[in-house]
Amino acid sequence: MNYLAHAYLSNNDEGLLLGNFIADHIRGNNFEHLSDDIKKGIYMHRKIDQFTDEHPAFKKSKRFFYDGFEKYSGVLVDIYFDHLLAKDFIQHSEKSLPDFTSQVYSIYEKNKEILPQNSERFLSYVLSNNIYFAYSKIEGIEKVLFHLSHRIKHGVMLNTSVPLFLKNEIELKENFGIFMEDIKTEFKF
Repeated sequence: MNYLAHAYLSNNDEGLLLGNFIADHIRGNNFEHLSDDIKKGIYMHRKIDQFTDEHPAFKKSKRFFYDGFEKYSGVLVDIYFDHLLAKDFIQHSEKSLPDFTSQVYSIYEKNKEILPQNSERFLSYVLSNNIYFAYSKIEGIEKVLFHLSHRIKHGVMLNTSVPLFLKNEIELKENFGIFMEDIKTEFKF
């Protein structure tokens, strides 16, 4: 799962939300200076990642991207699952996607001073491009993947995976539905 799903699974808990947001920018367990609530969010993020990587529907979804993107198939499924969540967000939340993103962005901004430097830079990107909302449109996903391709600098243009996604969207959506039910149960949503 990618950033939107991590925020969603934080279930409106500010500490969990912040911990989930910064977790990818913290290596090891060097975060003793943070509050217990934020630490819980970091640990939650890691549990979500582990649950996701081990889930049969996620593994099955990765196979759709093996042709040309096998090394990055997990990253692609993370992002495309966020797209499917964003696209039908109202089916999973009492809030609309714009209301949810506005609330989440507000919490991030209010707590900017505690964010690691990498998280703060990433937050600027998220806010200036309204990434969580952009996930709801395939053009937004394509842009995110284009930028990610340039950040990882491995010569693989992840945005060219969009035709594979569109070709397999029905099956991916089915896998996503199964996965979402299980992850919501796992994290007592």
